[in-house]
Amino acid sequence: MPKVLKAVDPEYSNLARKKKIQGNVLLNFQVDTNGTTSNIVVKRSLRYGLDEKAIDAVSHYLFRPAMRNGEPVAVTMNIEVTFQIF
Repeated sequence: MPKVLKAVDPEYSNLARKKKIQGNVLLNFQVDTNGTTSNIVVKRSLRYGLDEKAIDAVSHYLFRPAMRNGEPVAVTMNIEVTFQIF
């Protein structure tokens, strides 16, 4: 499986902060052979602009790609992006 080398914290949308929305956005995406993300799709939504903020954060992640027989391969995976007001 791919290993996260660089993760980016998501920002809160103004509307979600105002409404004090918290929870998780579930994303499905592909980690390409060069370790970048693509084809990001929301599988569980929080709305209020948080889905877009989660997609933006994950689009900036960098992974060590999955390997098969010593060669990098593209894989599809899921991630939960957590939004919590402190």
